[in-house]
Amino acid sequence: MSSRLLGKVAIVTGAGTGIGRACALAMSREGAHLALAGRRPEKLKDLATEIGASAISVVTDVSKQAEIDNLIARTVAEFGAINVLLNNAGVLHIGNAEQITEQQWDETFNTNVRGLWLLSRAILPHLRKAGAGSIINVASVLGINGARNRASYAPSKGAVVLLTKCMAIDHGHENIRVNAICPSFVETDLTAAVLRNVTDPQAVRRERIAVHPIGRLGKPEDIAGLAVYLASDESSWVTGSVFPVDGGYLAV
Repeated sequence: MSSRLLGKVAIVTGAGTGIGRACALAMSREGAHLALAGRRPEKLKDLATEIGASAISVVTDVSKQAEIDNLIARTVAEFGAINVLLNNAGVLHIGNAEQITEQQWDETFNTNVRGLWLLSRAILPHLRKAGAGSIINVASVLGINGARNRASYAPSKGAVVLLTKCMAIDHGHENIRVNAICPSFVETDLTAAVLRNVTDPQAVRRERIAVHPIGRLGKPEDIAGLAVYLASDESSWVTGSVFPVDGGYLAV
């Protein structure tokens, strides 16, 4: 174990699988105490067991204020403070503007935007009390560029990018930093579901790889290193920044 995050307490949402899980493990290895939040209790408990005494699991739907309040209260009761928030929870529905249903639109924005905003604003008093803090939002390259059949997902991630910038401006004077990570196609449960629902998953996979100059899809661990950096004091003069981690996708 290293010590880049020694003494820091971090909340990670969507922690049970994929990017959230990889980031939580990386933060733990750097000395952080962790509150692991998500909607699947078994996944969270497994991860908390793997990490050990420095982690707790708290089943949380970030679109519900009462569950956010419980998450924060549990974290403070266990660890005494909060220094870092990694907003990773998200949903993805496929379709163009005509195909996306009202229910899918609402679910996308309730989780990807409203939930992220609710948790971020609820965490601010605790970051102020700690004297500093880092909020890290997992957005997407589709919050920067559009794409076919992402008529709800891409706008939601675009909102995350601009909320990141606005909060960075509003809270920089309090030494509270807010940054966004924008992954491209990372192999997670979320993206695996996309491939399962197409006629020819291997063909789609080849197409996805072809638009990444580095020649492969992303892995959750490709995101975790940047999350650790943004959580650490090494990034103390970094705020309002949007970081594509995309294998060159946006360079094409």
